[in-house]
Amino acid sequence: MISRKNALLLSLAVCSTGASAAEPVFMSEQWAAEACEAWNADEGLTKGLGGDWIGNNADRGYKVIQVYRIDCEGQKKVELTISEENGLAKCSHGGAVVHTDLNPDVDYLMYATDEDWACMGEGSWGCGPMGAMATGKLKFDGPKMEAMSVMGPFEGFLLLTGKVASDRNTCP
Repeated sequence: MISRKNALLLSLAVCSTGASAAEPVFMSEQWAAEACEAWNADEGLTKGLGGDWIGNNADRGYKVIQVYRIDCEGQKKVELTISEENGLAKCSHGGAVVHTDLNPDVDYLMYATDEDWACMGEGSWGCGPMGAMATGKLKFDGPKMEAMSVMGPFEGFLLLTGKVASDRNTCP
């Protein structure tokens, strides 16, 4: 039988070697930071949302996407700041909300239930961007016509929510 002290030392050793790393909570600040990295590695997002989409930024040089889970009490938002970089739409910040006043002409606030986020992240039938918006699975505030004009890359963003490993069993 392992003593409580030895069990604690063993768990600390496992954690410090990286043998068992916990996944970030879905839509936590850590998850948003990893989503930002994943965005920048996705050519469909960086190139696909370059040009006109990232150019519509109210002369600030960036757009803001805030997301949250309806099922979590307090509905804590996280943020991705997308900046224009050599004609590409690059994520320059993923984490805590730093932009408190969204511009509805250029910025996005997106929210859904955990079940619907999972469906969109898997790319399941009926959960693509058009289907998600048409059926109310994805609710958002922002420039809807603009979003509709970039459905391909926008779908890449929805799929990104399923590609970034996360713990969906707890709330941020």
